[in-house]
Amino acid sequence: MITLAHISDVHLAPLPRVTPRELMSKRITGWLNWRLKRARDMHRDTLAGLVAHMKAQRPDRIAVAGDLVNLALDGEVFRALDWLKALGTPETVCVVPGNHDAYVKGALDGALATYGAYMTGETLDEERFPYVRRTGQVALIGVSSAIATPPFVAAGQVGQPQMERLGKLLTLLRDAGYFRVVLIHHPPHAGYADSRRSGLWDAVLLRSMLSQTGAELILHGHTHQSTVNAIVGPDREIPVIGVAAASASPGGHDAPGRYNLFRIERVGSEWTCNMREFGYQRIGDDITMRLQMRIY
Repeated sequence: MITLAHISDVHLAPLPRVTPRELMSKRITGWLNWRLKRARDMHRDTLAGLVAHMKAQRPDRIAVAGDLVNLALDGEVFRALDWLKALGTPETVCVVPGNHDAYVKGALDGALATYGAYMTGETLDEERFPYVRRTGQVALIGVSSAIATPPFVAAGQVGQPQMERLGKLLTLLRDAGYFRVVLIHHPPHAGYADSRRSGLWDAVLLRSMLSQTGAELILHGHTHQSTVNAIVGPDREIPVIGVAAASASPGGHDAPGRYNLFRIERVGSEWTCNMREFGYQRIGDDITMRLQMRIY
């Protein structure tokens, strides 16, 4: 049995000092959003409590679905590296970038240069994404949907070259009998994904590819909500699981911080996957199990 923890939208707080020069870009809109809203909602103590509870479960692997930072400032990027080191080693922690990690042009390059060891694995060629991490017969495939966008746009895009590589990997892993978990920041399911402002611009193409190759599970972040959806697969629906922002405090605008824990096991020729969701309630500081369900 393999245990996989799923966490996202860390948005490390508090925001470091920002210089006027750094605000001469899209960052001015994010800084204002932080000052007016997120500074009250995103707390490091909330995140610390959630991570401690998650690590006590002793997962075999931790999947982080992006948005470690807020404005992709240099100080935030180095803080993200320290946070990841405390979370676990690159061998046990898998990360994909989110739109805030690529907030402005060049920001994602800085993140990859600083904590890129957490976003590496087996690949088909010299390109970093998608990458594969295998634990037993469970394969986690890290996909990047992070791109720099104009102000007031938080959308993502996989891109045709990466999508072609992803299709090949999913086919190879399917033929080898792996339980395939796709980790991506932006959700691919219809509805939210189809938003031009905050969705996944090539979600239709991604869904079309997945309808042919299949996958056993898709994990995402971005929405700051705990959700269970599905997309069409070749033989059965593919579960699409989102999780609330990890540092969101109880009583804030978003759903309070949560994480998912999956227990994946092969019995004979069949896979089973059971999910439990843990997190804060709207009132109080206790972390409880909020949901338990079999998804595969």
